[in-house]
Order: sequence, then structure tokens, then C-alpha cells
Amino acid sequence: MNCHSSPPLPPEYECIKVVESFEELATARFEYPVNALCWPRALAGDFQEVVEKLGTGEGIITLDESLLTSLPVSPEGTIAINTLLEDLRLLKELELDPVLNCIHGYPRDEDAGPVPTDVFSFHVDSAPVEAYTWLCTYYGPPSEGLRNEEAIRRVDIPETRNELLQYFGGKDDADFLSYLNENCYDLHYSPLAGARPYSFGLGCLWRIAIEHPENPVPPCIHRAPLTLPGDSPRLLLIS
Repeated sequence: MNCHSSPPLPPEYECIKVVESFEELATARFEYPVNALCWPRALAGDFQEVVEKLGTGEGIITLDESLLTSLPVSPEGTIAINTLLEDLRLLKELELDPVLNCIHGYPRDEDAGPVPTDVFSFHVDSAPVEAYTWLCTYYGPPSEGLRNEEAIRRVDIPETRNELLQYFGGKDDADFLSYLNENCYDLHYSPLAGARPYSFGLGCLWRIAIEHPENPVPPCIHRAPLTLPGDSPRLLLIS
């Protein structure tokens, strides 16, 4: 059962601001050094039951209201489903396009060369206009974050950059920068020695900064948790 006596608080880092309501989460502005907003919540309901009633599967299963409400769950499972639907409603009212997934496994980037670009790699999200990423893990391993000062872009590591230049087959010029951008290589990061990734926690709803032209703060570096065969599926909301 996903029920806590108190909300799971994130670490006290300068880059993370804790808020006390959905309204505050939705309206707070990012100002340096904050690039991640967290609304800690102690959620009632049995999210494990919801995942179990969905059954076994592979890959990513997208959940909608009709599927969730058709599950034969206990009253505690119904409470969990109502929470999921309410979070979807709140984000849709902001004219966002949230997606609720039950994740049994992600595809791995087997042919990425020197820079893996799957969700297990620490990365930032990007958009051509002002936007943000919203995340909440209700069940299973939570997402992970990394402070910007504890990371380096993989394309800025000399050995990696030289390998990418060989893949590109040209000079380190504007065309090479476009190549890095088109393949999302410039969005992925490597932890520095001694880096300590932090957990996004269960039940916490996050809004994190991404890379866009008007962003006043560094984008939030994050990743999906590394998972192994036999690990619990993840119940994740993302927008």
C-alpha cells in the first residue's frame, strides 16, 4: 500500500523548492538556483493493487480512465485510482497533455556509440518554447535527479567529444554542434566523481525546468531509475 504517515521530503538542496499546494506548484516561477519544484504528498490508497490488477506485461502500458475504472479493485484500490484520475484532471486543466504509464521496461539504446540517449542516462528535457516537465511516481522505483554542479555534459568530456567527431566525420564547428543537437547528444550528462543522485520519491508531484530559449535557470538533470529483470513495474505520470 502506498500510504505514508508524512510526506517524503526531498533533500534540502538549493536547486529544489518545496511547495505546499498544486496551485503553488503550477504558478511558482523558477529563479536561480531553483530548477525543481516539489509538492510532497502522503497519498492514501493501494497503488500496488492497481499495478497487480493491470497484470503482467512488457514495455510501457498507457492507462486511461476507462481502463482504470474497469479494474476490479478494493476500496483502497479505488482511492488510488481516484488520485490518479484527479492528477490527470488537474494537469489537463492547465492545458497540458499528461500521460499515465505502467512501465514494465524501457527500450535500451544499444547503438548510441559513446553517448547513450535512453531514459536511463542522466539528461535534461528541451523544447523550442517555454515549457516544463511534470513527474510523479506512484509505485515502483522513483525517478532520480542530479545537481548541475555534480554533472558534466557528455559532449564536453574530451574523449567522448573526440569519439563523436569520428562518428560525425568532420570538424568541431557549427555543423558538428547541429549534429550533436539533432541526435540529442548535447542533452545527456555524466555524474562527476562523488556525485550523489537524489530520489524524486513516491507520491511527490514535481515540476522541473527544461532547456528552452527563455529559461532563466539551468535545466534539471534527471533520469529513469536503472531497473533489472524482476523489479516492480513503475506507475508514472509524466507531462
